[in-house]
Amino acid sequence: MPRNEPTEVTGEWDGGRSTKRRKAVRYAVPVAVAGVAAATIGLVPAFAGSGSPDLPKISAQDLIAKIAKSDVQQLSGTVQVTTDLGLPSLPGGAGVGGFGGGQGGEKGAGGAASPQSKLTELASGTHTLRVAVDGPEKQRVSIVGGSADYTLIHNGTDVWAYDSGSNSAVHHTAPRDAHRGQQRGAPEGLPEGLQGATPQELAQQALKAAGDTTSVTVGDTAKVAGRDAYQLVIKPKQAASTVGSIRVAVDAANGVPLKFTLTPKSGGPAAIDVGYTRVDFARPAADSFSFTPPKGAKVVNGDEAARQHGKDLKDLKGAKGAKGAKGATEHKGPKDFGGFDVLGKGWTSIATLKGAGGPAGKDQLAKGDAGKFLDSLGTKVTGGFGSGHVFSTRLVNALVTDDGTVYVGAVDKQALIAAADAAKK
Repeated sequence: MPRNEPTEVTGEWDGGRSTKRRKAVRYAVPVAVAGVAAATIGLVPAFAGSGSPDLPKISAQDLIAKIAKSDVQQLSGTVQVTTDLGLPSLPGGAGVGGFGGGQGGEKGAGGAASPQSKLTELASGTHTLRVAVDGPEKQRVSIVGGSADYTLIHNGTDVWAYDSGSNSAVHHTAPRDAHRGQQRGAPEGLPEGLQGATPQELAQQALKAAGDTTSVTVGDTAKVAGRDAYQLVIKPKQAASTVGSIRVAVDAANGVPLKFTLTPKSGGPAAIDVGYTRVDFARPAADSFSFTPPKGAKVVNGDEAARQHGKDLKDLKGAKGAKGAKGATEHKGPKDFGGFDVLGKGWTSIATLKGAGGPAGKDQLAKGDAGKFLDSLGTKVTGGFGSGHVFSTRLVNALVTDDGTVYVGAVDKQALIAAADAAKK
């Protein structure tokens, strides 16, 4: 069967044609790596189906344009999720984050049903999501568990989050124009907290990284959820990146990304790989986006909880500031510690956060029991910056120096050390 010949795309590939396409592949930190690895999902590559369909040849430029011009506004389906970042499991089977579906208690402003309480659950293991989309103002996504489900529903100005395990719900009010400014294309706009949980959104984030640090080609065709698909292959050109490749399976008929697979350069199974096992592009039933809290459910006003949380933080800052004015230690936030900066560009971008450090705090992490604990978790390293520890996953690595400065990125150990050395010059 004929295949699509690889066509390399680098730099300003669109020749100034489509403004929308330029936006779709603008230079940016590859947030598909940073954001998704920190908080979301992947899928074992068992859903590509058997055989490779015989499709007309297509260039990488035209396949990217097909994604950008896709105007599908309705779909429903099932997404199976597995993430294998090499993160450690916590005692008791809690996994990263330790949030168990069915466990009650308050998890931030909004309780157990708060979307933020679900993010770390998706950072490891296998999960099944059911999604439905009807335009920019109606979306539903459910995380299906063994004994409990978690559901987010956006319908107009109403946003509901419901955890069946704790029988608790959070309600937020969304502005009518909340969806404005989104890129045209496949359905997006999942409720905040699970953004990035579909192949469409992951593909858009990956394409933002396409530029002079990236090679984009067309690979073999595939079957995904019973649909014929092309495969866009995205590879970093920068040797220090830990990303081997990203494959995006694109529906041959309508341009919707159906599957997203990120494989580390070290090999092995996919680290981040999400795809549909079932998809239907018909309009979902209207009642898919209706929600009434079950009898006996604990319902939290999320808007009020957020306002109270903000007030509490403001009061705390004021109290700490007043105490500092009297000569005591003032409470410091991230900006007080030097802020969050990004070094480098493209796939080897490194985020850095300066610690409290200073002369009084220098080398404290290397001393005593703290130093022994860090030695057991990470690898001791030294350089022009001093000394510290590197903590590694299959995709993202972090260097924590002994004065508390953090360097993190989808880069190898030597790149982190080089960044720390350069920062000291």
